[in-house]
Amino acid sequence: MSITPIVPTDDEEPIYNRLFWLCYLANVLLVTANALTFRFADLITYLGGTEELVGDIVSCGVFVALIARFFLGQGIDRYGVRRLWALSAVIFVIGAGGMAYCRSLGWEIFALRTFFATGIAGMFTCSVVHIQQRVPHHRRTEVIGSLGSSGFVGMVLGTQASDFMLKWFPPGNDQFYALFGIPAILGVFYFAIVLAVTRNDIHRRPKVTPAAHQLLFRYWPGQVVVVAIMMGLSFTVVSVFLTRFVTQRGLGGIGTFFAGYAVSAFFIRILTRRWGETVGRNSMITLGLMGHAIGHLILPSITREWQLIGPSILCGFGHALLFPAVVSLGTESFPKHYRGTGTTIVLGFFDAGAIIFAPILGTIIDTWGIVPMFYTSASIMTLTAAVYTVTANRSVSKDVAVPQELCVTLEDAID
Repeated sequence: MSITPIVPTDDEEPIYNRLFWLCYLANVLLVTANALTFRFADLITYLGGTEELVGDIVSCGVFVALIARFFLGQGIDRYGVRRLWALSAVIFVIGAGGMAYCRSLGWEIFALRTFFATGIAGMFTCSVVHIQQRVPHHRRTEVIGSLGSSGFVGMVLGTQASDFMLKWFPPGNDQFYALFGIPAILGVFYFAIVLAVTRNDIHRRPKVTPAAHQLLFRYWPGQVVVVAIMMGLSFTVVSVFLTRFVTQRGLGGIGTFFAGYAVSAFFIRILTRRWGETVGRNSMITLGLMGHAIGHLILPSITREWQLIGPSILCGFGHALLFPAVVSLGTESFPKHYRGTGTTIVLGFFDAGAIIFAPILGTIIDTWGIVPMFYTSASIMTLTAAVYTVTANRSVSKDVAVPQELCVTLEDAID
């Protein structure tokens, strides 16, 4: 369908202001801190644990974080972004700092990993809610994408820093003090930035703050939730199972893939930041799904480490397009005063994708091998792209941006 761009008026405030760049810096700190902890499996192995135990601990953290998202959204609507954002940062610092000093494989490490995962979920959700509430309606997709590009910067900084720490610090406790202690320190700086950017916030509590499941059924986002689940599938492939493939093929490390992934996604995100208004979000979703699918399809043919660059660029392309389009479309069904819950619900479907497909893909690998796993993920994402394209074009689409004045009028009417 054709998209008519909305031309900003002269009195429209710029979105790339001091507030935006402070949020951008905070997001870089968050993703850098998270990337430093990619060595969590090494910590568990160092403490005498197994790979299965690593999976159990990580799955437990993701599951609890998914449940917490539903309460987080209602909390944002009821108490405002500032309180929940700051609280999430504190929870993250406790989790990361605790893992730096924890040397037990008992319930403590499960609890700390749960704190860590829940804190990240809350911090990321609150940042998206906060920034999209302060821009014109027709530029929400753009600002979500622009803010998200900070994650690619943090991914490169964090993974490179972790490799440096493994070389700089002697093996053993010192390495893990650094790999998990520094994220806790970054979390403290993040907390300070949150207080700075929200100090003038005024929260208007809705008359009613329904539970997340009630809002989900009332303002169902539509078929875009399936795309969010597919993003969880893709994240599982590249962040969990790609390591096994690289090891089996003797391709060195995964640093080359993630460097290409992050760099390509960053520049593509910047170049396509206005595609939500010009190309359309439905088209962005179709192209993004196919980028992931083709990238997964190419991976089995890789025999040299440098060849990982090709599929990494394709997957980075898919990530760059999908995230802002999915979040923008998915949260659009929810009124502004329930946007906090709407955002947590949409992001929760990413986690649901990981929870659903991780055991399925693992079973395929154990039964038929890792190559069929890539073909399976590529086929599922291609089928989803085809079905979504047909259903999105035949349904009453929300792809056309609606003027901000009309949205405010509708939301006031709901109040």
